[in-house]
Amino acid sequence: MLALVLVVLGTLPVTGNRAAHATVPLLTTAQRQAYLNYYAPVIFKRANEDNGQDGRDWLTNYDFDQDRNFATNRYHWLESEHYVAASAANATTSPYAAWRIRPTLYTSLVEYASGTTKSLVLLYHVYNAADKEGAAIHDWERIELVVRNVTGTPGATGEYVNNSTITHHHEHIIRKRGDSGFNFMNTATGRHLMVWQADEAGSVLATHAHELRYVNDTYSSLVSQPVTDNAEVEISGKDENKNVHYVFVPQASSATVTAWGAKPLTFANASTLIGGHDNEHTVDWYQAKRITYELQDIADIIPTHWAGNPAWSTHWLSSASDDVELESPVVDETGAVEVGAGRQRFYSKSRDNGASDLTDDREGIIHKDWLYGVYSAEADEDIEGSSDHFPAFEGTGTDSYGWTRQMASGRHDSPDAYWWQHDLFVHDGTVDTASSRENGEWLRGAWYTAANGGFDGRWVQLFDDRPGLEPSIP
Repeated sequence: MLALVLVVLGTLPVTGNRAAHATVPLLTTAQRQAYLNYYAPVIFKRANEDNGQDGRDWLTNYDFDQDRNFATNRYHWLESEHYVAASAANATTSPYAAWRIRPTLYTSLVEYASGTTKSLVLLYHVYNAADKEGAAIHDWERIELVVRNVTGTPGATGEYVNNSTITHHHEHIIRKRGDSGFNFMNTATGRHLMVWQADEAGSVLATHAHELRYVNDTYSSLVSQPVTDNAEVEISGKDENKNVHYVFVPQASSATVTAWGAKPLTFANASTLIGGHDNEHTVDWYQAKRITYELQDIADIIPTHWAGNPAWSTHWLSSASDDVELESPVVDETGAVEVGAGRQRFYSKSRDNGASDLTDDREGIIHKDWLYGVYSAEADEDIEGSSDHFPAFEGTGTDSYGWTRQMASGRHDSPDAYWWQHDLFVHDGTVDTASSRENGEWLRGAWYTAANGGFDGRWVQLFDDRPGLEPSIP
């Protein structure tokens, strides 16, 4: 009888303890891009670039070396100082002149309706081509924002960021509206969460390996400092100041770019935009390099994992895989299909052609818990790896209303078998320390359809890829 009840619950319109879906106007592509740009974070980053490591702590994009091969990224990125040297010499015939670093955050936007209101989940993946002192490939750090009372105009009256989660190694550190250390830079063109990122070096007992922390300082307190003051911010968890050598700013927020005096990074100016110091070296605020970044799509990367892509083995190994039931295909910016609908297999073990065993034993984006929202939220940074496991894939992880993912989707054969494309847990910003429960909700039924005011942008590409192009300098 219980199984029958669960099947019925999974196939009938769901109301439960929250409002049923209602018809809420969908955002346009331009509006989705505008929201991602408006709420894109400002990243204060420490560098460790002495001893011939110029440029190592820049953010970059996946194809900076233009070889369409992610498995070469780590050992090519270790040559960043040669790119800088070629830039300084204006050596346009150098092979490094063909690099297109283009600092990038990889994004997606999910919209869903609750009654007559709309909310957004915004994901920003901060990509670093090498990690842990250059010995490991592919660093996967993300910033997540949940925006409520969305009207279609970013920043409109009544709209607010309810909560945010950032990656701290294996921890998922959450903050809610009103919490200390949840600070934004507000300008006429954006509302930008302020986040600090460590350099690649350092011991596990210190800030290291590109970990993210919230900035405890307010923006007003930062801009009130003289430009000759030390460039540093107080970070969450440590509650102490850490050095800043770079400030990465979203290029589409013109007022924010102007406020920081940020510039695009190109081959022509690369040698003038290096931090050039080790992680213990303090610089003044006027010496911190200010660089713009662009947005691209998480959905650009997903097809590289697909078993049906003839080039998957160029980028990944088959020793780890994830099966996903796609209701609809993964499409590019023009709507062309890149991965077809149906049960699809994706390979996710990182490939590193510069390593003797070809891997650093990490997994790619398609395997990450945060892509499905199924992480255990923590209030404070603590010992790496201590986060509770939220058993969502296993089918026993419940939301605030007692629902599991298979109850929400109606796919009762999915636990321990496959992800459904539209499985998504949305955290509410608070912490539940129970081992199998998180505060928030599984999105239910056909939440992702236009008829219900939904859009699952994790599988859709919104931004023009601009292959091979340098950023334009005004």
